[in-house]
Amino acid sequence: MVGTTPGTPRVLRAMNDRAALDLLLEHGPLSRTKIGKLTGLSKPTASQLLARLEAAGLVVATGTVAGRPGPNAQLYAVNARAAHVAGLDVNAHRIVAAVADVTGETVGEFEVRTPRRRADSVVRQVADALDGAVKDAGLTRADVHRVVIGTPGAFDPGTGRLRYAAHLPGWHSPTLLDELAAFLPMPVEYENDVNLVAVAEQRLGAARGHDDFVLLWNEEGLGAAVVIGGRLHRGFTGGAGEVGFLPVPGVPLVRQVTQANSGGFQELAGAQVLPRLARELGIDDELTRATGTHHEVAAGLIARAAAAAEQGEDGPYARLLDLFATGLATGLASMVAVLDPELVVLCGELLASGGEPLRARVQGELAELAASRPRLITGDVTHRPVLRGALESALAITRDEVFDTSHTTPTGT
Repeated sequence: MVGTTPGTPRVLRAMNDRAALDLLLEHGPLSRTKIGKLTGLSKPTASQLLARLEAAGLVVATGTVAGRPGPNAQLYAVNARAAHVAGLDVNAHRIVAAVADVTGETVGEFEVRTPRRRADSVVRQVADALDGAVKDAGLTRADVHRVVIGTPGAFDPGTGRLRYAAHLPGWHSPTLLDELAAFLPMPVEYENDVNLVAVAEQRLGAARGHDDFVLLWNEEGLGAAVVIGGRLHRGFTGGAGEVGFLPVPGVPLVRQVTQANSGGFQELAGAQVLPRLARELGIDDELTRATGTHHEVAAGLIARAAAAAEQGEDGPYARLLDLFATGLATGLASMVAVLDPELVVLCGELLASGGEPLRARVQGELAELAASRPRLITGDVTHRPVLRGALESALAITRDEVFDTSHTTPTGT
């Protein structure tokens, strides 16, 4: 068996092929001349490259564009059907699955509700969600190259058990990963849900161009993602970023945190504390008496507090926003002291509801509590960010596999 080494014609062709495919993903349909200019290849070499990619089923001719006098230029685009991936976003109430083609466009989506009384196994729930999304995309399960599943907590690499997510029923069996691997025909990977939000923000959102940042998430629970040198830092057991368990001043110590599924930072600035804080400040409205989920009620309260702040009001709602900002900055200060990030991205329903008034208050409080001064920004990926991150994670690996032409027979010379 003869291998290839860097610098051989086959490897150089493969590098040029991948560069052209990445340009087509970034810019959309391009002509041969434009591809040549962007890659620095001659017209004959660019033509040979496109012929190879078209023969491999990786690009398709999509039309023409009129230019200078002469024949219209043929346009080429990545063949969207060259590969498909799936992502799943799992929480205690539902599983949302989506399928994307190799260009990143979502072509199918499906949601399965998972109430605690439901008797279906996790394997069946995952299969139902995936099959629903695949059907919505007009595909079959065999068409999916890879699946990434996002859950709260993390699967311990040593035991295969899900940790830090006691509230997720049915996902703690030591044989679950083996059962899912036996049931699904494609490679399946698992990632913490907040880490996947960071993937989405790094590839598509507010953290683009940043290799070192912290993402703080506040919705059903408080969590963080840590990106160092462009890579997610997961820790020894996958627990890096489980900042809801972080002991902080302002609340009593929480002991046996994994059993309580809570910790100091969660008790100080989590969704469940905001209705109580509102009542203590004298706020008495339908939200403080609502019976909805903690994060929905809390998001409503913070949205009203932010609106009051924008109007210059100085009342209980403004005080609620101040207390919430101080709680968030208290936990962030401990993270900043250890990690010294350039950037902190604020995400999740509660932080998004607070908008600029909340961001500015947290930034101001953090300047008083932390020695360094990271820049705080709000996240840009607001529609199903966990799901988008799962798709982006699956796409990154799948493109590396599908776009690798180093093992194919070249067309042309």
